[in-house]
Amino acid sequence: MEIKLLTPTDASAYWKLRLEALQQNPEAFATSYEEAIQRANPIEQVEKNLQTEGNYTFGAFQQDKLVGMVTLSQEGYLKMKHRANIFAMYVSPQARGLGAGKALLIEAIDKAKSIKEIEKINLSVVSTNEKAKKLYSQLEFKVFGVEEKALKVADTYYDEDHMVLSL
Repeated sequence: MEIKLLTPTDASAYWKLRLEALQQNPEAFATSYEEAIQRANPIEQVEKNLQTEGNYTFGAFQQDKLVGMVTLSQEGYLKMKHRANIFAMYVSPQARGLGAGKALLIEAIDKAKSIKEIEKINLSVVSTNEKAKKLYSQLEFKVFGVEEKALKVADTYYDEDHMVLSL
């Protein structure tokens, strides 16, 4: 398993995996698959996102195929630059249990630690996603709040745990 910072040349592979994530785990993301496929020029948008200052998207590659991803994004406002957020975390089902998720998160945390201003990392996770919560807890993220009915997929509501890692 190779972990690397994604570049604009990875945009197509990222978009393919992103659509898979939205289909496989719709409860885990604010964006729906239906919304995503209606975007104009999605590959161009991804290329731009992968070049945005303060955003770092890492990919897990297995035999040169992108099988996992995570984004670390530093807050842009002066008063909030001490904060970063983890989002768009996903590992393809065929690569789960191989350590890709942990490796991606460690890479994102290490990147945050290398940025002098960042003092903490926040993330949100569906409250029923026990495997993800266990992984985050292993890496010393702590729950600081629960948002009830954070997402609604069809007629089902999902709560989210808000977690923080102090660096």
